[in-house]
Amino acid sequence: MLFINNPTVEKVLSMDECINAQDIAFRGLPSGASVHRPRIDVYVPTDRTDGYYRWGTMEGASKELGVFAIRMKSDILYWPQDEQGFWKEEKYNTEPGLYCGLVMLFSTRNGAPLAIINDGIIQHMRVGGGAGLGAKYLSRPDSHTVGMIGSGGMARTYLQAFCSVRDIRHVKVFSPTKKNREAYAAEMAGKLEIDVQPVNTPEEAVDGADIVSAATNAMQAALKGAWLQPGQHVTDVRGELDDDVFTRADVIFKQGVSHSRPRNEDVEHMGDGYNNGDYIAGNAEELERLPKRHRSGSLGEPRTSYPSFNDLASGNFPLRTSADQVTLYLNSGNQGLQFAAVGAAVYNRCMELGLGHQLPTEWFLQDIRD
Repeated sequence: MLFINNPTVEKVLSMDECINAQDIAFRGLPSGASVHRPRIDVYVPTDRTDGYYRWGTMEGASKELGVFAIRMKSDILYWPQDEQGFWKEEKYNTEPGLYCGLVMLFSTRNGAPLAIINDGIIQHMRVGGGAGLGAKYLSRPDSHTVGMIGSGGMARTYLQAFCSVRDIRHVKVFSPTKKNREAYAAEMAGKLEIDVQPVNTPEEAVDGADIVSAATNAMQAALKGAWLQPGQHVTDVRGELDDDVFTRADVIFKQGVSHSRPRNEDVEHMGDGYNNGDYIAGNAEELERLPKRHRSGSLGEPRTSYPSFNDLASGNFPLRTSADQVTLYLNSGNQGLQFAAVGAAVYNRCMELGLGHQLPTEWFLQDIRD
């Protein structure tokens, strides 16, 4: 059994491999060769009076890849507000700057534990790879420019993914913090050897772009439909889109298939992009710590009714049919299966190259039937 840390993951996992592994695993869903359980979080009040403890898991398995994965994360959350009153999620484990997330990988052929993997690099890469899948199938083949809203880790892997599936030559990036967008531009220009320019407004980032991405941790709409132009392909991370984006889009696909999940109907908290079916503890006073919904009159349930990647890949629904259409790919869902697919790719490369820290498998086995 292997323990695989983030530096090793970064060494062995390419974006091309990340996208291809997900493509294979997702295509197993319609036939029953793949399965996933959507993310469920458990919230409980913590000693921090403005925060909550959150435990989150998601699972997935692929017959073709021969693996099952569960991804687990343990966070202390709090939600500072800016001068406009918008919520922003912050989190840590133990102390600010440290985090705890693990992917546990098992063989579906004999049940053996295969690996424990730090989830940091995989998390960013699998989300970016998912956005790359959408761009691969829905963006115009002649797409060369990207408008990026956001300058964090996801914005980095999203751009990597776009460059993997399209000949990207020019990028405009907006982030509310000037220093962050300038740092992003300098780093990604050097890493990808393309032109990346920081801009002062999100509208400027969107203007003239072939691919438009909202990759932020904002809990309100970061991308507005009024800014969109014919022919653009749009994607998101956590639902940072206003309703006009959906109105403007001619073709809409979502990554994952919706499943019914436990709901806490009495808790009207948490913004779009969060799991409204989570299990939430706390009394009335403690629940007030959670951010309130920032939308009213939103599309709500209809957003779950769009065709999924299954339909996209199988050809059951038409893709882009003209260069002027606006396409939208909602990059969420299938998370557990993503970790199985990308985790398997990392594990197999580590086995080939002799990387990772060996752990005795017998430590994780027992002779007492459970």
